[in-house]
Parts: sequence; structure tokens; C-alpha cells
Amino acid sequence: MNGHPPWPPWPPPPTEEQRRALLRVLDSGRWGATSGTVTEEFAAAFARRSGAAHGVCTVNGTVALFLALRALGVGPGHEVIVPAYTFVASATAVVLAGAVPVAADVTEDTLHLDPAAVRAVIGPRTRAVMAVHLGGAPADVEALRSLGLPVVEDAAQAHGAARHGRPAGSLGDVACFSFQSGKAMTAGEGGIVVTGDRALYERVWSLHNVGRSPGGGWYDHPVLGWNLRMTEFQAALLGPQLDRLDDWIDRRARAADALAGALDGVPGLDLVPAPPGTTRHTWHLAMLRYDAGAFGGCTKAEFLAAMAAEGVPLEAGYRSLSRVPYVRAAAPCPVAEAAEEGVVWVRQPMLMAGEAALAYVADAARAVRRRRVTR
Repeated sequence: MNGHPPWPPWPPPPTEEQRRALLRVLDSGRWGATSGTVTEEFAAAFARRSGAAHGVCTVNGTVALFLALRALGVGPGHEVIVPAYTFVASATAVVLAGAVPVAADVTEDTLHLDPAAVRAVIGPRTRAVMAVHLGGAPADVEALRSLGLPVVEDAAQAHGAARHGRPAGSLGDVACFSFQSGKAMTAGEGGIVVTGDRALYERVWSLHNVGRSPGGGWYDHPVLGWNLRMTEFQAALLGPQLDRLDDWIDRRARAADALAGALDGVPGLDLVPAPPGTTRHTWHLAMLRYDAGAFGGCTKAEFLAAMAAEGVPLEAGYRSLSRVPYVRAAAPCPVAEAAEEGVVWVRQPMLMAGEAALAYVADAARAVRRRRVTR
């Protein structure tokens, strides 16, 4: 096959509104969050969009998770349950907080954290559960909250997502988003913690602002804290993106529908569904379940290489955290380990290319399968 579609760049080209916002910060001379107002205004706007009363902007999403855990009282001697199929930062944030990440398996159908697997690994040291909104679809937070533990939403991939009509960010006790380069909203780096709990917000604010108290003095540090603040420049880049987020999500949703339809005619390649109850999927990732047997025994690595040769740069996805040395696997995680071997990704920039371009992904897969099955 020739003439594959161009895949859009991500981040998208900057807008004039972003340029003006950056120049206003530059000309103001107030570049840090403690001297300007842009970061605080963005934090409030993003929190409102996420159904939360309070927001604290941070240097990145991993740090946001660390702050949320510490604000919940997680520390040395504690354990936090994380899904086995997720980015490693979900676990490293737990380690940063001084605790031990414990991997629990994911569901066979959706690859989201399995509440039954969580229940099986809860122990006397368990202090929280991390619900990862994988690929932009919210996890079953209601079932996880019923287990009686605080729930931290890792919503790094779920800006604008919703479950049963409620926004990601309002489902657990506290939620964390990322603004890293590949995310749906990006400033290159950055993150935010949102919560509806005023006391929890004040603890996060203090921890990220060198232990100061809201309304306290500059040199008053009643608790241990760190300088983990976002800059005014990052907030200036992010603010205008809030107005574009819904259009971006809608565009990816149409592309995902087109991809699902096109894959109907490709045996061995199926779209992984969102958990029941998802009312807004942001499609940060379209995860595809790959069956090597349907492709003539073509291994996952061989399939990825063949698709890349067709101009379709799919990704291999996560390793199971059950295989990461510093993560404790209190029980087997066969579903996550199988996903490591049998799931491939269509990333967000490809989903921004539109319906016609996504049909090309299925055509490329057909071509790869035809060569492997008939040779």
C-alpha cells in the first residue's frame, strides 16, 4: 500500500490566543505562580470543568499523584493498590510518597482495574486505591469506593471524560490530571490535583507550596512541603485549550467510531470497549486486542513492524506492573500480562486525523494479514 495519510502533529499548532496569553505573562514580569494570577485562575477553571470545587496546579502529573497520596496521609509502611495495566508513574508516585505499590489485575473485557481483584489484595497496610481512567474512559470508581478505601483518580488520560454523567475528577476523593506533551491538554509538562474536599485541598496546597498555609506568612512553614508549583507560562498555554477540548474529544470519538466500523472486516483485531457506565470517552487511546493466530502467527512485534512499514505507527502499550521489580504483585495478574502480549494502541494524534484516515488503519491491517495468512 502507498499514499498513507499524514498523521497530525501533537501538540496542535499554537493559536493566536495562546501567543497573546504567553506575551501577557512575559511582559508582566510575574512569571511564577506566587506572583501572578494566571495559574490560580486556570486551576479554578479546570476544577469547575472537572466537577470539583478546588484545584492545585503542579509541575507534572506524577507529582500531582504524589501530592494527592501524601494529602491522604499515605506514607512509609503503607500500601496503595494500583492497576497492573497502566503507566509506571501510577506506581512511582506511590514510591515517592514512601509507600509500596501493590498491583491488582484488570478486567478481561475493558482492561480497567478489577474491583474483585482489588478486594483480594487489600491488607492491613492498604491506605488507598488508585483508579486509572485508562485510555480516556473512566474506571468503575463506584465499585472501588464501596471497598471502604480512599480512591485517587489517575485521570492523566481523561480530560473531559464522564461516567454516568459525572465528570472525571469528581468521582473519587481526589483526582489528578497530566499536561505532559502527549496529553489531551498540554503545556509540555504540568499537572493538577482537583478535589471537592476543602481540607484535602488545603493540605495539597501546602505540600506543593513549601509547607505554607493558605493565608499564612511567606516564611511560615508549619508542615513539610516542597516547591512543586506550575509556572504562569504553562497556565497561559493551557487556559485557551479548555475552550477547544470538547471539539477535540468529539473529533476523536468520530474517528474511533469509524475505526471500529472499519475493523469489523479484519479478523483478529478488535477495539477494547469502555467500561459500562462511560458517558464521555475522550479517546486518548484506542486499544486494539490483537490475535496473532488470526494473522498467521505473526508476533505482536512483527505486526507492529509490518504496520509501521505501511505507514501506520501503532504502539506496543504497557508492560504489566506485576513484572516491575519495585511493584508488589500480591496476587497473579494474568489479564494484564496477557494484554502486554496482545494489545496494541492507536494513539491520540492518529485519532485526530479523521474518519477517512482511520479507515486506512484497517486497510493496512488487512494487507498485513493477507500477506501473513497466504504466504
